[in-house]
Amino acid sequence: MGDYIDIAAADGGSFKGYLASSDAPPRPGIVLIQEIFGVNEAMRRAADTFSGAGYNVLVPDLFWRMEPGIELGYNEADFAKARDYMGRFDVDQGIKDIGTAAETLRGQESCDGKIAALGFCLGGRLAYLSAARLDIDAAVSFYGVRIHEHLDEAGNVSCPMLLHFAELDQSVPIETVGPIRDAFTGRRDVEIHIYPGAGHGFFNRPRDVFNEEQAAIAYDRTLKFLESALAE
Repeated sequence: MGDYIDIAAADGGSFKGYLASSDAPPRPGIVLIQEIFGVNEAMRRAADTFSGAGYNVLVPDLFWRMEPGIELGYNEADFAKARDYMGRFDVDQGIKDIGTAAETLRGQESCDGKIAALGFCLGGRLAYLSAARLDIDAAVSFYGVRIHEHLDEAGNVSCPMLLHFAELDQSVPIETVGPIRDAFTGRRDVEIHIYPGAGHGFFNRPRDVFNEEQAAIAYDRTLKFLESALAE
């Protein structure tokens, strides 16, 4: 459904992004933020899915400063490569690149100017940080790793936010969700949901951890949240 476009980086150079545009009249945009495996088939499929729901979706290649066009699978060797990229990834620079991608998406004729950040795993953390640092209208985090280490920025989140966590997630231990919930006590525009019986990556269909029942619930909640948060 989509195709790659060039995104001009604020500090020079350019990077690719997978753009899946809606066929509907101008609609909000989603900057969909990758896992540690790059802009692979799973991320493109997710972009196509949200585009089919009426959104304009751009998936920026955030690892481009290390190596453009990384696409990894889920075998042991690719997991090792993915962890290496994650270890070398500059989070602060990545947020700036997300901001550039958001402005690029706003400039698309099919976009009405409203932008949400939506990410998975590493991307889930980056979606949270985008809500704290960027001018966006909503944020959705799926099993975002290490969010609890950035709660000093919780007060900077001024847009509606939805966070999905998995009960059996070894990468995001359930005990870290409590402090996150506490940081947003009283915020009616911040939703936090825990998915029983689900593990890390439960929304990712190609992986063996995919949980169809819980993924469907999370998807439905996400669509309802976006419709409300991005309403004119």
